[in-house]
Amino acid sequence: MKVKEIFGALEEFAPLALQDGYDNAGLQIGLAEDAEATGALLCLDVTEEVVEEAVSKGCNLIVSHHPLLFRALKSIAADDYVGRTVMKAIRSGVAVYAAHTNLDSAMDGVNWKIAEKLGLKNLEWLSPKGEYKRNGEALTAGEGLVGMLPQAMNKKVFFEYVKETFGLKSLRVNDAEKEKVERVALCGGAGAFLIHKAVAKGADAFLTGEIGYHRFFGMESDIILMEMGHYESEQYTVEVLRDILSNAAPSLPIYNTEQKINPINYI
Repeated sequence: MKVKEIFGALEEFAPLALQDGYDNAGLQIGLAEDAEATGALLCLDVTEEVVEEAVSKGCNLIVSHHPLLFRALKSIAADDYVGRTVMKAIRSGVAVYAAHTNLDSAMDGVNWKIAEKLGLKNLEWLSPKGEYKRNGEALTAGEGLVGMLPQAMNKKVFFEYVKETFGLKSLRVNDAEKEKVERVALCGGAGAFLIHKAVAKGADAFLTGEIGYHRFFGMESDIILMEMGHYESEQYTVEVLRDILSNAAPSLPIYNTEQKINPINYI
């Protein structure tokens, strides 16, 4: 299968038109249009080590969640990791593609995978973004989700459930007055901008990757706030990417990166 056909499958699932205005999803580093894909390496972030791993596995394609090229580059040099990674990918003949906020906003995308891991039902968008089409079918797009647990949990039990589900060493929470959790709102990555939407939707708890110190203030009587870490919230995104590529190219070798790409350590 040609690399450009794989890009087409990714964009059929999560059209680039769904990405936020600040984003840079899509093709980051390309190959010739008629290049055949030899394999795909999936990751959240692209680093030099990820490019080296792709080469070692015989892959000429890396599909990431976060764009390697996010901010405008004034130069490509070896004095920062982005420049070094770009040069290594080009020299190695490896294409790099990112499915970022478009995959966050797509039906069955990043946030749906988080909800699936938690076992949430009756899902609806926290902030709808309109409709788009996938294989001719009209679907809704949006930011964040809210859904129901199969049964209510004591909040401390829910905290432990979240930690176990996402393999967390720690979980940051506010001192909320609520003791039971049944209706849960969520957003992968930095989702603090959706806190008030979660409250308006009647959520007992809001779970996201990043909230920030000051946003924890003043919500104690409204909602349980839970911050698990950006990487941790989106770690299962590679499962979404794998499903898309497996359906589009069943014979294509697909690998999840074995590299440690989370820059944050817990000690």
